[in-house]
Amino acid sequence: MKKENRVNHTFPAYYNKDSKILILGSFPSVRSRKENFYYMHPQNRFWKVLGTLYEMPFTTFEEKKAILKKHHIALWDVIESCTITGSSDASIQEVEPVAIMSLLEKTSIQKIFTTGKKAYTLYYQYLYPKTLMEASYLPSTSASNQANYPFPSLLEVYRKNLIEGEHPHD
Repeated sequence: MKKENRVNHTFPAYYNKDSKILILGSFPSVRSRKENFYYMHPQNRFWKVLGTLYEMPFTTFEEKKAILKKHHIALWDVIESCTITGSSDASIQEVEPVAIMSLLEKTSIQKIFTTGKKAYTLYYQYLYPKTLMEASYLPSTSASNQANYPFPSLLEVYRKNLIEGEHPHD
């Protein structure tokens, strides 16, 4: 069994001043920490979802960043540091949250989404009291969530939220 270790988030939020949507994960996977960018495990479906939704194929970091910039999407995580075993959200303990207000002050964020149950729970526990902004839950794009959300279902949920947008007051 892998030992739990205190781990720090090793790369910054991805954003620009025109970012309007913030997508928060819980904490980067081992692979993402190694490659210094979000959703880098080859079996994670995040980039496949975005590429399909926005009809923009990509293979490089720069192409991924171009999708985010074009669609005003910022990426970050809820956790700045924690103890974690490997990449397991279930093992996360001793959470130190990110300084989210610093990001919100530098951007035009209007909508916050969380990917996965752990990110959603942690957002409301640690960040909502500071932001007072509601967050919408998006299913995890992890390969481990494939049984609950096969790709067509996952794509549909992301399409409804990111493309069509929620209109709770209509």
